[in-house]
Amino acid sequence: MTEVKTGDTVRIHYTGRLDDGTVFDSSRERDPLEFTVGSGQIIPGLDAALPGMKAGDEKTVQVPCAEAYGEHDPNGRQEIPRDQIPENIPLDPGTALQMQLPDGRAMPVTVAEVTENTVLLDANHPLAGKDLTFDVEMIEIV
Repeated sequence: MTEVKTGDTVRIHYTGRLDDGTVFDSSRERDPLEFTVGSGQIIPGLDAALPGMKAGDEKTVQVPCAEAYGEHDPNGRQEIPRDQIPENIPLDPGTALQMQLPDGRAMPVTVAEVTENTVLLDANHPLAGKDLTFDVEMIEIV
């Protein structure tokens, strides 16, 4: 039976959990995730765990935050005067927004905190700074 190697296109089912057991994502209720191993399409720690697996194999993979979405970067948080944000923009903590960078690119941010005068926006990935666990099933090597 063929083993997965870098450059192979594979289909996997996965369930991702935080250290406390909370499931943050799963492909179980949708089509398997298809990607090319080693291409950077998924987080590095999970990508590195797949070579050597065969169709039908299952494993649990521990991925430290440095090999997932990185450490939480305090410089990724920015306080904006509240009066600089249009009134029609929802500012509930946890709301996902986009900021426009000076070069025109959009950057996703999350409303972290709102005070009477300021809004704290966080550009860190919501899973930054978190160690992750994935239950993986190799469905197919395409």
